[in-house]
Amino acid sequence: MTYKIIIFGSQGAGKGTQAEKISAKYGLYWVSTGKIFRREIERQSELGKQAEVSIKAGKLVPDEITNQVVKNRIMDDDCQSDGYILDGYPRNLSQAEFLDKLDKMTHIFNIMISDEEATSRMMARRICPKCGEIYNLNFKLPEKEGICDICGTKLEQRHDDAPEAIKERLKIYHSETEPIFDFYREKGIFHDIDGEREIVEVWKDIEKILDK
Repeated sequence: MTYKIIIFGSQGAGKGTQAEKISAKYGLYWVSTGKIFRREIERQSELGKQAEVSIKAGKLVPDEITNQVVKNRIMDDDCQSDGYILDGYPRNLSQAEFLDKLDKMTHIFNIMISDEEATSRMMARRICPKCGEIYNLNFKLPEKEGICDICGTKLEQRHDDAPEAIKERLKIYHSETEPIFDFYREKGIFHDIDGEREIVEVWKDIEKILDK
C-alpha cells in the first residue's frame, strides 16, 4: 500500500515529531510546507520569490502559490511511488478541495491538544534559523544548550511564539483549519489522536492504525 497521509494539529501539537516518525518507519517523504517554501526561496524560483514576499511581510502565503508549491512536490515520481505525509497543508477548505482533486489521501490524523497546552509548548519552542529544525525546552532539548544538533547554528525563539501571537494563530487555526475536518470525516479516513500524552503513546496510536 502506498500511504498518502495528512497530519493535523494546532501549533505545538507535535505534528512534526510524529510526521518524522511516520516517515522513518514507512519510508514516506515528509512534505512540510515550511521546508518546501525555504527550498524554493533558496533556489530563488518564481514561486519562491512570490512566497518570500508574503513571509517577510508576516502574512500567510496565498493559496494559489501554496497549492502550486505543494503540487510540484507531491506529484513528483518519488512521492507518487513511495508515498508521502503532508505537514502544514492543507490549512483551509479551499486548499483541501484543491488537494482532493489532485490526489487521494489514505489516512488523516488529527493530534488534539488544548489551547492552554499549545501555548505552554510553543513558548518553550526554539528553532534553527538555518535548517529549520525545531526543539522544545520541555521535551526535545538539543545536545548542546542553545545550539542546533544538525548544523551547529544558534537556536532562536520565533517572534510569533509570544503569547499574543500564539493566541491569534490558534484563533486562525480554529476558524480556518478545523472546518476541514468534517470534509475528511465524510471520507472515513479521519482519526482523532489524544496529543496530551507522552510522544511514544501518541506514536503507538498512529502506528496501530497504519499497521491495520
